[in-house]
Amino acid sequence: MNLIDFKLDGYDYLTFLIGVLAVVAFFYVMITLGGLPGKLAEKRKHPHAESVKLGGWIGLFTVFPWIHALMWSYHDSLTIDIRKLPKGAEIKANEDAGDGGADQLSATPVLSSATGEAEAQVSAQSEELPKSGGAA
Repeated sequence: MNLIDFKLDGYDYLTFLIGVLAVVAFFYVMITLGGLPGKLAEKRKHPHAESVKLGGWIGLFTVFPWIHALMWSYHDSLTIDIRKLPKGAEIKANEDAGDGGADQLSATPVLSSATGEAEAQVSAQSEELPKSGGAA
């Protein structure tokens, strides 16, 4: 019982071999690309390496989340841009942390003085309001 009505020659077997190699190469490339953001994040000691790894695998077939995970693997979320600090805030070393004294933002004095100013403004505005006991 023959399923095909012609004899297979060398070119047919070569075509099958190339097809199998193409499928294997496709899956190898997809597995390599899916794990790339996670491997980069782990190599760079990213604080959210597991999340980057998941983002790389989840976003593999939809492309845009994969690109986001790739960019995220290069961004460490511990960097502080000193150009965007509030007035009066300063950066001081945190010796208590186990990370070797990484810098930490200290804006507490600014927030406490801003809170005091806001409370003063609210009390001043409440004194200016007319006390009406009934309809005007």
